[in-house]
Amino acid sequence: MTVTWEEAGWERLAAGVGRCRLPGWDCTVGLVVGAGSALMIDAGSSLAEGARLRTAARALAGRPVTHLALTHPHFDHVFGAAEFADAEVFGAAGVERVLADEREALRGDAIENGLHARVADEAVAALVHPRHLVSDEWTLPLGGDRQALLVNAGPGHTSHDLAVVVPGAPAVVFCGDLVEESGEPQAGPDAVPSHWPAALDRLLDLGGEDALYVPGHGAVVDAGFVRAQRDALATRFGVSR
Repeated sequence: MTVTWEEAGWERLAAGVGRCRLPGWDCTVGLVVGAGSALMIDAGSSLAEGARLRTAARALAGRPVTHLALTHPHFDHVFGAAEFADAEVFGAAGVERVLADEREALRGDAIENGLHARVADEAVAALVHPRHLVSDEWTLPLGGDRQALLVNAGPGHTSHDLAVVVPGAPAVVFCGDLVEESGEPQAGPDAVPSHWPAALDRLLDLGGEDALYVPGHGAVVDAGFVRAQRDALATRFGVSR
């Protein structure tokens, strides 16, 4: 039995495309529904949150999630991924090394940001490594006339930033944490500031002036917001344009 986006507490962005803002870290997850497929974008901050998202996505799509795209390897976006065991998992090339080799760092960051140690331990033990690694662009058919373009748009917020572009009127661009609206963009030790403005230029080229841009945290924004954030990042990090 399917439900409407509103009934599920999600925000409908276009036909068959929506997103949900999660409590705690205000992290966005997205869902793109095709004729026979369902693409989830990010998976939440814990196994329990991933399970709730899996249930909600199935109710919205009328089928299980078949594909999962992880926008970058931070705990609030990947710790629920193991709950999508039957999905084909995608990430930017190189993200698999972070999830394999930097598990303790991911655990420490999660706990430092308020995740319970037991919850973090469970998620780290079950970490999913993407099977499909995107080096540049990957067109993903989702059935009927629906497709999504997976783009290795970074580096920027991290060394492995994946964006998802859903063509349509309007186009919808899931930016991950390359764009943030509810606070200043976070540049941790894994950020690559010198390339971040160029990553936003690429998102603007892909989406165009009329697209909806979905940040990793915060409200949906327009091209003008992304352009202003690009300029602010260039100034903040001393990147010439």
